[in-house]
Amino acid sequence: MPTATPTPGKELLDPDNHVLVLIDFQSQMAFATSSIDAVILRNNAALISRAAAGFHVPTILTTVAEKSFSGPMFAEISEAFPGQAMLDRTSMNTWEDAAVIARVNEIGRSRIVFAGLWTSVCIVGPALSALDQGFEVFVIADACGDVSSEAHERALQRMIQAGARPMTSLQYLLELQRDWARTQTYEMTTGIAKTFGGAYGHGIVYAKTMFGASEGH
Repeated sequence: MPTATPTPGKELLDPDNHVLVLIDFQSQMAFATSSIDAVILRNNAALISRAAAGFHVPTILTTVAEKSFSGPMFAEISEAFPGQAMLDRTSMNTWEDAAVIARVNEIGRSRIVFAGLWTSVCIVGPALSALDQGFEVFVIADACGDVSSEAHERALQRMIQAGARPMTSLQYLLELQRDWARTQTYEMTTGIAKTFGGAYGHGIVYAKTMFGASEGH
């Protein structure tokens, strides 16, 4: 019989144990994305960007052919990381780009969280490559999209079968907070949720406005 202790499991993400890699959130890829509504996609991209920036998670922003073909990174992402350079590539597989890999090695974390467009190309490539090299891989499924629901789902299944762990955008935010008694990040977390957390965010606004509720008390 194991002994239970009030400590988090090693599988959980925290701000100090992973790097977030955001890939090809660009107009050219978004035009053909149909597995998720564009408004929801942009909202979820904003949510995870604000979460990573707020919790000081090292984040790599990478584009493909930004100037010549695909267009700039979503403003919802770039505005969360003002002044941060985009690592522009020619390769569809981010993991084959030397500048990106140099940054991964510079950060020096073995757990990587991916999100981007398209799931079956721009996420499968680096996810399978990172797994093959011994990294732990997480994929924020509702911050990825593809040309069809079939393409998105088959890509997720392929990555899961190889060992990747799927999660959602709101889950990412709340897993970084994980305890409402953490007062330093409480207002930031609930603020992100109120703006980008959908119905959950509406609930926070209602509770705080109507009767001054607080999860930490």
